[in-house]
Amino acid sequence: MLTATITDFRKDIRKYLDRVTKNFETLIINRGKDTGVVVISLDEYNSLQATQHEFSSRINEQRLDSAIEKLNKKSSFQKDIIEE
Repeated sequence: MLTATITDFRKDIRKYLDRVTKNFETLIINRGKDTGVVVISLDEYNSLQATQHEFSSRINEQRLDSAIEKLNKKSSFQKDIIEE
């Protein structure tokens, strides 16, 4: 995780944004007493949104838990994709 002041961020904005996008790092820009901004890559944001959706309902959460349990018990099976 990176941290920077707003002044440092302005001076080297490209460097900071490159590190966020290329290294999947999180940047916290300190803006004063108990305030700040978090910068993450678009890929990381999309991943968080997908995870939030997966856990948005109890049914989705139960399906994921069931799938993980099957994988751990090695009781899952593979299906072939039928191409038309």
